Parts: sequence; structure tokens; C-alpha cells
Amino acid sequence: MVTTEHPPGTRRLRAWMLEGLSDMGREGGHTGPHAEPGPPHEGQRWWRVMCLTGVDYFSTLGYQPGIAALAAGLLSPVATVVLVVVTLAGALPVYRRVAQESPHGEGSIAMLERLLSFWQGKLFVLTLLGFAATDFLITITLSAADASTHLVENPHLSDALQGKQMLITLLLVALLGAVFLKGFLEAVGVAVALVGVYLGLNLVVVITGLWHVVTAGHVVTDWSSALSAEHGNVFAMIGVALLVFPKLALGLSGFETGVAVMPHVQGDPGDTEERPAGRIRDTRRLLTTAALIMSCFLITTSFITTLLIPEKEFESGGDANGRALAYLAHAYLGGAFGTVYDVSTIAILWFAGASAMAGLLNLMPRYLPRYGMAPHWARAVRPMVIVFTLVAFLVTWIFDADVDKQGGAYATGVLVLISSAAIAVTIAARKAGQRGWTIGFAVISAVFLYTTVVNVIERPDGVKIGACFIAGIILVSLLSRLARAFELRVTSVTLDPTAQRFIRDLSSRKMRFIANEPDRRDAAEYRDKIEQIRADNDMPEQEDFVFVEVTVTDPSEFETGLTVRGEILHGRYRVLTLEHSSVSNAIAALLLHVRDATGCTPHIYFEWTEGDPFTNFLRFFLFGQGEVAPVTREVLREAEPDRARRPRVHTG
Repeated sequence: MVTTEHPPGTRRLRAWMLEGLSDMGREGGHTGPHAEPGPPHEGQRWWRVMCLTGVDYFSTLGYQPGIAALAAGLLSPVATVVLVVVTLAGALPVYRRVAQESPHGEGSIAMLERLLSFWQGKLFVLTLLGFAATDFLITITLSAADASTHLVENPHLSDALQGKQMLITLLLVALLGAVFLKGFLEAVGVAVALVGVYLGLNLVVVITGLWHVVTAGHVVTDWSSALSAEHGNVFAMIGVALLVFPKLALGLSGFETGVAVMPHVQGDPGDTEERPAGRIRDTRRLLTTAALIMSCFLITTSFITTLLIPEKEFESGGDANGRALAYLAHAYLGGAFGTVYDVSTIAILWFAGASAMAGLLNLMPRYLPRYGMAPHWARAVRPMVIVFTLVAFLVTWIFDADVDKQGGAYATGVLVLISSAAIAVTIAARKAGQRGWTIGFAVISAVFLYTTVVNVIERPDGVKIGACFIAGIILVSLLSRLARAFELRVTSVTLDPTAQRFIRDLSSRKMRFIANEPDRRDAAEYRDKIEQIRADNDMPEQEDFVFVEVTVTDPSEFETGLTVRGEILHGRYRVLTLEHSSVSNAIAALLLHVRDATGCTPHIYFEWTEGDPFTNFLRFFLFGQGEVAPVTREVLREAEPDRARRPRVHTG
């Protein structure tokens, strides 16, 4: 006898890998990686949750001043002021509105998903998921690369670690994956400590840098003279700053994470899931406070690094490349303070990768399994951790663990998500009849779309890797959907009182159903259908039938509930009407429900569909119709392995 039992070790490994499979990604299921089911999570004060967001947002100070100096040169402070204006007048109002419109952490992708249906909606969401994956994965790899840069460039370690940046970056990514494989609970307390220490150390560096700028008066004079010589006048400077601003878009990161962590915000005691007014208010406070803090640091750090660090040190191989503030910490506050600063930077950059991984693990199961566009194991955390870690290895290798090379890809992901959010809130304001906000958000959308296009033109690496993620997600999604084509995907079956009465009446005799595609729905249609079925199957006239009619709703939906309504037409024909994304799945789910409710084996009768079988399968796959009879039988065969208990399908 052949057995399919797996060895005990394999079974234990499989159980460990798929732990939490039934809950991840489902409504009311786990809300985070390895979160335990239980009572509703009470949340944290908004400023503590801000620190959870801040490990991603504030950690960009580790590399943003250096990237700004490379992109804008002497104009770095001016270009940074433009970035801050766009942040406070553009990104902040957009995400404050996103928090109001999507208070459960779904973000702008869910807002746009609600506006579109059918396959174009799914493909649009998959495209945005590709850019979101770009954003989060590059956050992991770029942060790890910058952390390794701080480690390698530390004066006390540079000799021992020189040339090993790639290995260190891969080890940091692997360590991050190992933490999630063991089980990671979002440690707000750790985030508060990391952010508090990191911002405190940065404040010391900024104050020290400003003191040196003030006390060495020639520094400002030399800078302003060089600016005038290079650009001529203030208007030319502002014009150039506007042109180079898209290269500084990394400083806009963190807003999408800010709305993603909304479920962790405590809110008010009177908040409900339908109207979480306190959570919305405090999340908007969180976003505003984080943006103001970051804006102050962006302006001051770009100012002191541009004035105090020689330009050649920012370039590849220079001591300030990817670590401008650490360079100042070592130069002006000594090796001991500089090493403490390096440790703090490495810790927050690594934890920023943890935040991004948590974002990926919360985002992907929210959409792909619900679309039927991911294997079953995609609902579980650990297999997805392995997939994301391997992809992060590949990205690290492709970009040679270089911070500068990954900046374009990161900025592209950030800008696409912000642009989509701006478009979503513009549409929401227009639907709400708010003309002023509609115009304002439309202008912001135009600014971000311009910034995105310029960034893509100047740094095509970002859109290339984004396109790879998009193509990979769409390909895997379609293959998964194809592999699960015959899966029973009805989540629940509800019968109205009339439909229940029909089923009770049939349970005392043979349960015979006729699948009918509704046309005119007149008496002649039902009379002719019964005569055809009797003739095709050589059945006696006294047989009793109930018609089953399915109306296809959105065929791109995968898992939905099924409501069955009964009605009597023309005084004699009993009809069960169903609405679902797939005719075959709806009929199969109804038959299995009837069998379980009555203990009887139902029979259903079809007529063959005319046309090419392959074309009919494509019609089923894309539009939920097509070759209904064999597909219904295949769905039943997959759902009920026991042939004796399987509902009977007849075709004539």
C-alpha cells in the first residue's frame, strides 16, 4: 500500500513554517507578523507609535544629507528647503486626508481599489503593490547597506572590515530574516528608545555643527561666494534647486508607513471601528509632528554638512559618502562619541529594515490571497519572510550594497506611492463636493507626478527594479490564480426563507436542479428547458426540478460569499437566483451546501456549451462563465474527494 504520510521531521517543519496560515490576511485575522489571536489590541499613545514610524522616517538622516550633497552640491540647503516645502504643503496634507479616508491602515492603495473594479482594478492594485514592494524592500537593503557603511568606515574598524561591505550587508539582511522566522512582535518600546537616542545624538551633532559654522564666519562667506560664482543670482539658484529637488525625494519617505501603523494608535475610549475619530485625530497629529521634526533636521543637517564637509568627501570612496553626519560626529566630537553615534545609526537603520519587513508582511496578505493571486502558504509569515529575504539578497547583490545606487529605486517607490495617494485624495475630495480641496490636491498631484517622471528619467534604475517587481508579482499572481482556478472559493452560503423551503420540499425525494442561463425569463423559456433536459437525459415527466440561475458580478473577485434567493415564476416554476464572480463556483457551493444541510445527494443538469474548449476555459478564467458543466464537476471533485458523497453532474 502506498502512503503519502510525510516523515515526522518534515511534518514538524511544515507545521512550523505554516503556523498561522488560516488567520494571516483574512478579515479579523492576525494583524501583524506572528501576532496571537485574542482580544482587540488597545493601541499605544500616538507619540509612541510615531517612533515606530520614525525608525523608517528618521533613519534616513543616516544617508539623506550625503545624497542631497551629491545631487545638489553647494545648493543642497536650498534644494532641501524646497523638499521641506513640498513635505509640509504637499505630502502632509495628502496623508492627513488618507488617515481620514482609510483609518484602518489600508492606506491609499485601498482607497484606489474601491474606485476600480474588474480586472483593470486588480492589475492597477498589483502595479501599486509592485512599487510598494520596491519601497519596502529597498528600505531593507538600502538601510542595511548604509548600516554596513557606518560600520566599515568607523576609524576603529575600517582596517579590519575594509572590502567586506557586501558580506556585512548580507549578514544584516539575513539577521533580519532570522528574527522574523523566530517571531517578531512590533516592539514599540524598542522603537521609542532607538528614536529617542538617535534624535538626541543628531541634535548634539547639529548644535555642534551650527556652533562651528557661527564661530568660523568665513565658512558662510565662502559658501555664499561660491554659490554666487556658480549660479549668478537668487532666482537662478531657486530654479536649479527646483530642478534637482526630485533627486532628494528620499526625504519624503515614511508617510505611507505612518498611515499603515494607524491600527496601533490608541485613540479615544468612545472610538468604534466604524468611526474612530480619536484614532484619526491622533494619527494626523503623529504625521504632523514627525514631518515637523524631520523638516527641522533636514534643513539643519544639509546646511552644516554642505558647509563643513569638503565636496570630494561626499563622492564614492570618500569618508562622508553615505555617512555625512557620522563624519561630523567623529571630526568634531571625537572617536568615542562618533562610535556611539555609529552604533545608534546602525541600530536604527537595521530596525528600519524590520519596520519595512513588517510592512511587507502586513501588506501582501491583505491583497494577494484575497484576489486568489497567491498560493495558500502566502498567508503564513515564515514562507513569505524567506521569499522577501532571498529577494533582498538579490537586490543587494545587483546594487553591490551601494547606498547611492539604490537611492533612485527607493525614491521611485516612495514617489509612486505618494503620487497615488495624492490622486486618491483628489478623487475623494471631488466626490465629497469639496471644490477648494479638489483643486489643492490636484495641484499637489501634478507636483508629485512631475517629480516622479523627472526621477524616473534621470534615475531609470528605480523604475527598472519597480517594473521587475511588478512583472514578478503579476506573473506569479496570474499563475497562482490559474493553479487555483478549480478551487471552491465561496466563503459562505446564505439561503433566504423561500430558498430554504424549496430545499426542504426537495429533500423528501430526488433533488434535481437545472442550470439555466436567464434570458427572457418567460414561461416558454422554463417549459422548453425542462423538455430539453428530459429529452437529453431520458427522464420521466413526473420528475420535479428547481432552476438555478447565476448572475456574474465582478469575475475578477476570488473569494466572496453567496446569497441564494428563491422565487416562483409564472405560478409554477421554482427558481434559485445566485450572484457570484463565477457561475461554476456558485453552483458547486450551492450543491455542497444543500448536501450538507439535507444529507441527500443533489443532481444538477446542464447542456453542453458550444465553442472551442480552450476559448471557453479562458471565458471561465477571465469572466466567470464559459464551459460551466465540466468546470463545476472539477470544482466539486477538488472540494469533495469522496466520490460517493459528491453531488452528481449530468450533461446532455
